[in-house]
Amino acid sequence: MSSPHPSPGRNTPPAIDIADLRARLIAGERAALARAITLVESRRQDRRDAARQLLEEVLPETGNALRVGITGVPGVGKSTTIDTLGSMLTAQGKRVAVLAVDPSSTRTGGSILGDKTRMARLAVDENAYIRPSPASGTLGGVAAKTRETMLLCEAAGFDVILVETVGVGQSETAVADLTDFFLVLMLPGAGDELQGIKKGIIELADMIAVNKADGEGATRARAAAVDYRAALHILAPASPLWSPPVITISGLTGDGLDTLWAHVCDHHARLEARGEISARRRGQDIKWMWAMIEERIHRRLHGDADLRARIRALEDEVRRGALPATSAADEIAGILGL
Repeated sequence: MSSPHPSPGRNTPPAIDIADLRARLIAGERAALARAITLVESRRQDRRDAARQLLEEVLPETGNALRVGITGVPGVGKSTTIDTLGSMLTAQGKRVAVLAVDPSSTRTGGSILGDKTRMARLAVDENAYIRPSPASGTLGGVAAKTRETMLLCEAAGFDVILVETVGVGQSETAVADLTDFFLVLMLPGAGDELQGIKKGIIELADMIAVNKADGEGATRARAAAVDYRAALHILAPASPLWSPPVITISGLTGDGLDTLWAHVCDHHARLEARGEISARRRGQDIKWMWAMIEERIHRRLHGDADLRARIRALEDEVRRGALPATSAADEIAGILGL
């Protein structure tokens, strides 16, 4: 005889005690942080609802960390620099979280490979936490999940959030919109790099640090710094309170990282005193809201099999010239209720 109260299926996840998870997260439990991040990255609707509730409840505990975005061309030494800088900060008693925004994940479905092996010291540091971006989604959606992860790390008591982007392109703007300070790492030999980096990225920079200024690279790094200072000189600074400095560092040896961090703290103190940090974060909240809206539209477009089939049919009609693009767009918008 079958039971009148059938047990849940084997694949049904257990209910989440949000109050308990919140308490353990705020207490700084790493297992609770990992579970909370997994929750906000879930695509299940019930889990998304639970994640939203958790974020609302921990929001008063967030906002106290110094948020630093770090970018640079491949091979510039971001991971080595972050590993050395983060270790320097944890040695000073700070808790450091490293998050990553990976634009390639939107194309390949993969995330950054070997984050923990690339940052060997931080990976075993009890005062550090390393987390890659979600495995898939639009860039705006990935950035939104990274932002939610950042808030959870702040609620867990981390003092410094380092947000790394592994590519060059739209991900820079996404990371700049997540952070208080945007650091651009460059290589010695400015001639080639000035041609290869977009003007918009330099305009986003709160500081440029020429990396690998050690050994034979020291002289070339100093020469590159001169060229970058000239490039920044012709651009209007983002804030009248701050002129982006250009320094030389070695992520390998740690030379110059104390100066780098002093600039980050000086920037934060100046802008916070005039309310600019708070204003910047409120503006970022608005962008985050729209990123989530766009992500939901994207998920609706690609998550419904019938809708995907209809979109492919409309694409075929537009391609054959049988239907105007505007009519196809109107039909899709109508299905979405827009």
